[in-house]
Amino acid sequence: MTRAKLLLLAGCLVLSGCGEQHSDLKQFVKDSDNLPRGRIPPLPEVKPYEPFAYDAHDLIDPFKPRKITPPKSVAGAGGIQPDFNRRKEPLEAYPLENLKMVGTLQQKKVVHALVKSPDNNLFRVRPGNYMGQNFGRITDITETTIMLKEIVQDSGGQWEEKDQALQLQDVQEARK
Repeated sequence: MTRAKLLLLAGCLVLSGCGEQHSDLKQFVKDSDNLPRGRIPPLPEVKPYEPFAYDAHDLIDPFKPRKITPPKSVAGAGGIQPDFNRRKEPLEAYPLENLKMVGTLQQKKVVHALVKSPDNNLFRVRPGNYMGQNFGRITDITETTIMLKEIVQDSGGQWEEKDQALQLQDVQEARK
């Protein structure tokens, strides 16, 4: 039994030594209760959701690509219209801003322009040829410019002519 008493006495001594070990922590917690407390501002008032009524169902959707469709009756429509039955030329597959004029040449008093496509193909064009995706017809070629008349459709569906020009590419830019 003496052994049990010794163990009990040792346990009491160990427990009594732990009592004062955290006295500084207990004092800090008591002191922090007396410190001034910060104020948390109240939450802002949440406004109720007001639904928006979309009333533009009859307008053209700007996020859907428009398809150019030929008019049903060409005789009654009048005005400017592109020829939808005409066979497309190779340069009509590219937007006009992606084509580059790289030079001119003259054969039998007819001035031709050299146009480079985005896939680095070279085309020879003359007045009367078409290029660009807006039914652009070449009207004049000078040493530095190709003049075109494009037929574009406005938001109301009416066709109108628009003058465009394709400038000769600079020599330094051509080397890039």
